[in-house]
Amino acid sequence: MVATFQDEKNGISTSCPLSPVPSPQSPVSAKHAYFCPMASNPNKVMLGLRLPTDPRWVNIVEKDIEEILTDHAYCEQKAASNAISCIVKYPEYSDVVDEMVRICNEEMTHFGMVHDELKKRGLQLGRERKDPYVHDLMEFIMKGGSREAQFVDRMLFAAMIEARSCERFRLLSEEISDHDLREFYRSLMESEAEHYATFIGFARKYSGNIDVDTRWKEFLEFEATLMGKYGKGMTMHG
Repeated sequence: MVATFQDEKNGISTSCPLSPVPSPQSPVSAKHAYFCPMASNPNKVMLGLRLPTDPRWVNIVEKDIEEILTDHAYCEQKAASNAISCIVKYPEYSDVVDEMVRICNEEMTHFGMVHDELKKRGLQLGRERKDPYVHDLMEFIMKGGSREAQFVDRMLFAAMIEARSCERFRLLSEEISDHDLREFYRSLMESEAEHYATFIGFARKYSGNIDVDTRWKEFLEFEATLMGKYGKGMTMHG
């Protein structure tokens, strides 16, 4: 299913129309997730990302399916841990707490699904992998500032990871030679896009006087500078 959306004001565009950045008052269901092919215009990337992943990344990761699935599993675990961290840091926002509980449960369900894909192939879950991409992105989170500014940055940080993960899942769903994994990653795209929408929605809702549009553009530009280092390794964000 492809949705028809657009948000030119915020600079969030793709090769097909993209929805307005959502708000918690008008939540986006997984049935209306934001994804579409990018082939029509390689200069525009889904969910506002400034640079696409080189499609040759798929050729790298499919050389070792056990490695990419293990790394993916721990990406899901880290996403669940991030949701828990948001609860601990911002318990005063009851709707955020509720949504983080839901996202945490969803991410751990995905962890189990990835583990099942490993077992189906006679492969084994390896040890936890570090994620240099997430570490680099975390360096952009504001140090100090108001509580509202810290909250906005935390939400945009999470949204950025979900957006890049969604873009990688799309690429795998179209290019990986394992047809079962193509279907698997297609099925996960909706969830990643919906999580992206949730995090940006909360950034808007509790932003106070912060210009979320400007800050999101800054995140997008910073993330683009990182992409020269990534897309070359056998990891989900590598």
